[in-house]
Amino acid sequence: MSPRHPWEGNWKARLYERVRERGYDSLTALIEDRPAIPLHVVADELGKDDIAAVQLVSELFAEAEQRNQVTRFVRDVLVRELSDGLPEGWPAVLDDANRFEVALALARWMGYTPEPLQERARQVAARLLAAPPSPGWRPLGPDDELLRTLLPDEVA
Repeated sequence: MSPRHPWEGNWKARLYERVRERGYDSLTALIEDRPAIPLHVVADELGKDDIAAVQLVSELFAEAEQRNQVTRFVRDVLVRELSDGLPEGWPAVLDDANRFEVALALARWMGYTPEPLQERARQVAARLLAAPPSPGWRPLGPDDELLRTLLPDEVA
């Protein structure tokens, strides 16, 4: 019987068991096959009552650190938050209602951004608000050209 709360029991073992059941050797591999799908949707697919999006973020960050792909992870989370918050893409007009929706998506993303990249995330958010992308822009993955320009990979 599965726990009823995401934090009950050994949640990491439960998470990776679900990942392996779907034929993947890492959470990152599973996520890459689900581009631009909000993390809460993926969490529900893995276990509606016992896997939480924040657990996915935690483990995806750990895997990204191991692969030296933290910036790509941060871009990926941004794509997923924009997809969730702006399903029709970037609004044509940033009136109060649309500015709120954009700010909410960016705030959720920044909440998931690791501390070392928080300042860069604030800069990206400020740039997106100051010079908005084309209406309807909807990045489909972490390798989106605009996102790579705003948040380039670290060079070793």
